[in-house]
Amino acid sequence: MSKFIKTLLLTLGSVLFLWIVIILLFESFNYGIVLISAISCLFIVYGLFYEKLILIKWLTYSTIALCSSYLAMMLFIGIYGRNDNVTYNEDAAIVLGAAIRGEQVSLLLSNRLDKALEYSEKNPNAIIIVSGGQGPGEDISEALAMERFLIAKGLPKERIIKEEASISSYENILYSGIFMDNLFDGPCESVIITSDFHIFRAVKIAKQLGLNTTHIHAKTKWNYIPLNYSRECMAILWLLIIGNGTAAAQAPFS
Repeated sequence: MSKFIKTLLLTLGSVLFLWIVIILLFESFNYGIVLISAISCLFIVYGLFYEKLILIKWLTYSTIALCSSYLAMMLFIGIYGRNDNVTYNEDAAIVLGAAIRGEQVSLLLSNRLDKALEYSEKNPNAIIIVSGGQGPGEDISEALAMERFLIAKGLPKERIIKEEASISSYENILYSGIFMDNLFDGPCESVIITSDFHIFRAVKIAKQLGLNTTHIHAKTKWNYIPLNYSRECMAILWLLIIGNGTAAAQAPFS
């Protein structure tokens, strides 16, 4: 049994590490990569020194507790994020930005924009706010790239509003809310459109800012789930610990 567990841990650790190396060829470095790298190293170390480490009870129990909590949080994020409450009667849709390469939207962002197009067809009266500034490695703002994508797919330009100043999820929602205040007389309702793993944090930020909002998710491709969900776990923990909007905006998780 001991040999089987050692082999399993070493295999899991090696596969995770190899997957991270491959991901780095296509994605920029982020904190999800740090977390998964740490987990892969933990598996490899336990696989190599299993007989000795298993005798250190507090370390073993702590490791099991941390891994269980991590998996439980990922499961919660996924279930919450896929439970849409959109009504299709909202006044505006806020599409949260994500990193682009040069001027091209990523797969992650294109999935959000496809969902925005789907929403716009079901609610032709809603304005579409595309939110995202220009970050490192980006030749234009994310909002401009998003606008171009939507127009190329047939959405009229007059239905799109670009929010190009934000550099974090908190600012995405804050500045989009300011746009809505200027556009509508009196209370209005919005829907947040973002990836499934991002929904919980986005909704929590919106509530902190006093926005009346629903949400609808874009699916995450299966092979990107570990990376994006891991990064989001760290971002949520940061938000829950800090709890302050201004500090949350400065988090290294966007």
